[in-house]
Parts: sequence; structure tokens; C-alpha cells
Amino acid sequence: MSPLLHIEGLSVALPEGSERPFAVHDVSLQVLPGQTVCVVGESGSGKSVMANAVMRLLPRNVLRVAAGRITLQGQDLLSLDAASMCTLRGARMAMIFQEPMTALNPVMTVGDQIDEVLLVHGRTDGAARTRRVIELMAEMNLPEPETLRHRYPFQLSGGQRQRILIAMAMALEPQLLIADEPTTALDVTTQAQILALIQRLQRRHGLGVLFITHDFGVVADIADQVVVMQQGRVVESAGAAQVLGRPSHAYTRRLIDAVPRLRAAQAQEQAPAATAPLLEISRVSKSYRARGTGLFGARGRTLALDDVSLCIGQGETVGLIGESGSGKTTLGHCVMRLLDIDSGSLRFNGQSVEGLRGRALAALRPQIQMIFQDPFASLNPRHRVRRIITENVILGGVSPAEAQRRMEQVLALVGIDPAAVERYPHEFSGGQRQRIGIARALVMQPRLIVADEAVSALDVSVQQQVLALLRDVRARLGLSMLFITHDLRVASQICDRIAVMHKGRIVETGTVEAVARAPKHPYTRSLFDAMPGQAWERRAQAQAAEPLRA
Repeated sequence: MSPLLHIEGLSVALPEGSERPFAVHDVSLQVLPGQTVCVVGESGSGKSVMANAVMRLLPRNVLRVAAGRITLQGQDLLSLDAASMCTLRGARMAMIFQEPMTALNPVMTVGDQIDEVLLVHGRTDGAARTRRVIELMAEMNLPEPETLRHRYPFQLSGGQRQRILIAMAMALEPQLLIADEPTTALDVTTQAQILALIQRLQRRHGLGVLFITHDFGVVADIADQVVVMQQGRVVESAGAAQVLGRPSHAYTRRLIDAVPRLRAAQAQEQAPAATAPLLEISRVSKSYRARGTGLFGARGRTLALDDVSLCIGQGETVGLIGESGSGKTTLGHCVMRLLDIDSGSLRFNGQSVEGLRGRALAALRPQIQMIFQDPFASLNPRHRVRRIITENVILGGVSPAEAQRRMEQVLALVGIDPAAVERYPHEFSGGQRQRIGIARALVMQPRLIVADEAVSALDVSVQQQVLALLRDVRARLGLSMLFITHDLRVASQICDRIAVMHKGRIVETGTVEAVARAPKHPYTRSLFDAMPGQAWERRAQAQAAEPLRA
């Protein structure tokens, strides 16, 4: 069978002065019709640069193709002019980007954005385009396409926005689909739905899929072939069964070893003894005003938190698990007093905090600190690291000399070179930026950390490093933590107990071991069932147990 996509000896040069000469160096791979090829590697391995080179979307005067050929059904893509590439994109090949909120136009309705793809490619019949938009949205399993097409991206959930991007990519039924980390920041149930959708479209339309990911669980579920990249080079390429079961390269083995496994209990650790409660959340409810349907549309209320109760002890880490929209982040913001609750009570170290204002609230804030999901968005790009870490503690009344001393202590704790404090956030990797975010929280000397999806956007090896850092920090400083995540495997690595949230309510709580062994609520069971790569993980565990049985 002739390859649909063939990449031969591709090299993409980096600007002079970069840490290495090539972002992609001598890469070769092919995708056959109906085949899924997964490209795996850490951030900076060249995966996305390679994909953008195929789409001819590399930034001008920054990255340039220095060598190699890229052909689509035998046609040389690198020899085409800009107009020919515009005609090709969407019609014969399309790309799904990682972050839909960035990829979608915030001031256009989602229906108009799908319609624009059709219009640009010569579909002039407006009524036919409207029918096609509705048909595509229905094929993506989006609810009420007639209504939903008039909404803007910010009015949709993360999973719905990703489905809109897939609808745009599939509008003209291309032969090649490039998916660049399309499920990285999605919860497990939405991720499972998106993967199932891509596979269904592949079977229906005979697509060849180039799927870029760092998640070996996803690879195990969908890949036919696997290409492993490290620092711009292909270090291993083979069938999925071989790479997952018998990896030949040390880097591949290291990536697989870094994949978080569901652990019923922390290895070689005992469950912490019951301690006095630090945070007590009692029957808390929070609602938002819903948007009306028109200029004078009736406005209702959306219940984000519904009679939520939870307790976190001194030195305890409690995981808050659930899908997007379940209320996890809203609860975290209420704990931080970034939002006021409608009813119920919040007590911190025995003190009622929901009514605090002014100086009393300012005195509380250093004791409860937050680590955000996206370290690049949460760090001011115009400030150097020194100011990012010390500014809040100085505003809280600490002298600059004491702030400097604290900064040096926390930088040593999180593993950041003190000499780096004069650099800006964009000069660090994603994992380093997250360490800076952790340092900014720790410099306040808090008693409680609210970690909101603090590792979900990181690749697996960096994720493990940050989790290990959080465990170490907790043990050294005796911190309590509310660890918000959608990933049960990640929660099992760090949490003493977990609470499962669904539609604003906590439906199940318990130790990691108890919930993992026998989940009681149907929703909890559905979360476990949606985790990617379960069959592969069971096989790996069985293989690991063979020597013990022998």
C-alpha cells in the first residue's frame, strides 16, 4: 500500500544561538491510509515542529526546513506555493490543535467558524453550508446543533470546543488528520469520548491519522505504529505492541516508566494518622447567573456547588476528582476566598473565614496559597522571576531582605538555580515554570496549598518530577493540600484521600485504596472505566509479576 504521508530525512533548523542546531533532525516516517501513527516524546522533542512543517505552518524567519522531503499522496508539499497550500489545507489534510480556546476565534460563533472553512474552499451556497455545519456538529455528538452553532467558544466546555475544532478539520473530509495533543488537558471521560470520535471518523472516512501525544495510555489504546522522538531525532520506531511491550531504546523505557500508574496505596508508606482538621467545608453552595438567550432573555442560576462538605486534616492531601464542569475549581476558588459562597460555612484552623473582609482577609491569604494549572498564563511575562516570587510577600509586609532570604530557601527547595532569578518566564521550560509557581506559593509560608490541575499540562516525565517535588515539600514543611485533578492515576500518586465530584456534589469519599479497590458510586466507576491504557497496564503488571511467581 502506498503511503498517504511520507516524511523523508526532514530537518528543521533553529535560529543561531539556540541550544541545538535543529528542532527536527533527519526524521523519517510514513502514514498509510486508515492507519494511526503516534509520535511520542517530551516537550521540546520536536513533535509539534514536525507536524507544523507538514502543514507548512512554521513561523517565517524563525524555523526553516533545511533538508528532506514531505509528500502527501506523492505530491511534494515543500515545493508548493502559498496559494496551493491554502487549497490543500482543509481539503486533503487538516490539523487539530492542542488548545481549542487559543485556536478558535473568540469573537465569532462556533457555527460561523465551521462555515468559514467551507466558504474559503468555494462553497458559495449559504443554505447548503448551514446544513453541512449542522450535520458536522451532529456527527461530533454535540448537543442541539441548531442552537449551539450560535454560541461563542467561551460559552462551550473544553470538550465541546475540541469537538468544534474536529468538525472544522473534517468539514471537507480530508485524507490526512494531524492531531497535536488534542486530549492533553481534558478530563478522562471527555478524553475517552474524543478518542472514540476520532477513531469512528477514521473508520468512516478511511483517514490516516498522525497523532502527537506524550500519554502512553492513549498510545496503547489507538496506535498502530509508534515513533519516539528525543531532542529532534527519532530514537525508536516500530509497531505499537513492540514499543509498548519490548521497548528497545533507554529513552522509551524511561518514558514508559514515568507513566503514572494507579496505586491503591502509597508504596512503603503508611496511611497518615487522623489529625486535627485544618480546613472544614460544611454544606457549601455556590451558583452563578446563567446567560439569557437574547437581549432581554430570562436569566436563571447555574448551581456550581450543591451542599458540599469536606474536611482536610493537618498535613493531609485530599484529591478532588471529577470532570470539567463538576465544580472542582469553583470549590478551590471558594477556599481561596476568590469567590464568595452563597450558603454554608468555611472554617480554617478553627476560624470562620467566609465573612472575612479587609485586614482580617489579608491576614488569612498568606496561609492559603494556590498553584495554577497553566504556569505560563499564571506568571506575569513582563516580570523577572525575582519579582514574581517576592512581590506578594513584600506587599504582605515582609522586608525585602527577608523576602530575599525566603526566596533563596524556596528556590533551593524546588530545584531552581538562584542565578535564574533575573530571567523571564518564557526563558524556562514548562516544568521549570511550574516549579517557579510552586516557589511563589511556598515563599508565603502557607499552611494549605490548593493545587488546581498543577500537572495536567506537563508531559509524563516532568509530571513525575513535579509530583515528587510536591510530595517532598509536603513532607518537609508539613503542608496540607487540596489537590484538584481529573486524573485518578495522578491523584493516587500523592493523595491520602480522594473526594469525587459530579455536577457540583461530592458523590464519594474515601482513602485511595478503598475507592480504587471498590468504587461505590456509578460515576466513580465510570471515571475508572474511562482511563486510557488500562488493558496495557494490566498486561504490564502481569508481566512484572511473572518473575515473582516463578
